[in-house]
Amino acid sequence: MNAKARAWIIGMALAAASGAAHAWPDKPVTMVVPFPPGGATDSVARAVANKLQERLKQSFVVENKAGATGTIGAAQVARAVPDGYTLMVTSLAPLVVAEHLMKDLPYAPAKDFTYLTVAVQAPNVLVVSPSLAPKVGNVQDVLSLLRSRPGAVSFATSGAGSSDHLTAELFWQKTGTKGLHVPYKGGAPAIADLLGNQVDMSFQNVNAVLPHIKAGKLKAIAVTGNTRSQVLPDVPTFAEAAVPGLVVYSWQAVVAPKGLPADLRNQISAALTDAIKDPAVSKPFTDVGLEVVANSSDEFTRFQRQESARWKEVIETGNISIQ
Repeated sequence: MNAKARAWIIGMALAAASGAAHAWPDKPVTMVVPFPPGGATDSVARAVANKLQERLKQSFVVENKAGATGTIGAAQVARAVPDGYTLMVTSLAPLVVAEHLMKDLPYAPAKDFTYLTVAVQAPNVLVVSPSLAPKVGNVQDVLSLLRSRPGAVSFATSGAGSSDHLTAELFWQKTGTKGLHVPYKGGAPAIADLLGNQVDMSFQNVNAVLPHIKAGKLKAIAVTGNTRSQVLPDVPTFAEAAVPGLVVYSWQAVVAPKGLPADLRNQISAALTDAIKDPAVSKPFTDVGLEVVANSSDEFTRFQRQESARWKEVIETGNISIQ
């Protein structure tokens, strides 16, 4: 084979490889949500899927695979072929919490996924029931109540191991107090019972309770962000309220099965971040208190490890289980 023929063959091979990298997606992409329809993660997935479909001229199908705190859907994605046609949009629980709460988890979060991007995050906000609101105006009032009724003040959560549950546990650890954990099967019933004065207070995602705060039905005490929330500018952070270290964000992110080729990973990650940053997608998020992150694959990989280590310590310190 002469040099000219060899050069032609190499050139054709490189062109084919380049074409393969740019061919994605050439068939429908499944975006698994490991939770029921209607929640924050599902809403984020559908908004991003719609924008990707519009931009890339291919179907992006959201498939809800709920159960076992998100781990059923996560296990399904971990077993999928890493070809870019199965993605998962999830909250933090299956990726940084479940392994510290559940025995025999059918996947290893740090090893079995390709981390693509954190789409959005939101601080939690401590809210109190309508009947308690006249008596509790700030964090110091909450602490006084907890100390006067140790282990008796009820905190509603969307389930054991959820962001709102772990935030409450971290709050108790930071302040040397203890409340009564009341887990629900999701945020909606927890909020409903809080509004109905069946429970005393709750740490909830800002976006989940913003309408009730704006309507005066729930009183916001403090937020768990580094700074005040843009949608609740009059509500202090916990650091401002003399509880340093209580910085918690819930988040929604996108992952793929492990083994996704690097060029495909970069292509999908770029498509995702561009879609998330599009004003048609990002503005509805920020209007309800979500903060756009859209970070890189490498940044998300490091973040996952940091978050996992952090919640492992909280869970072990609090002797938390999902039983």
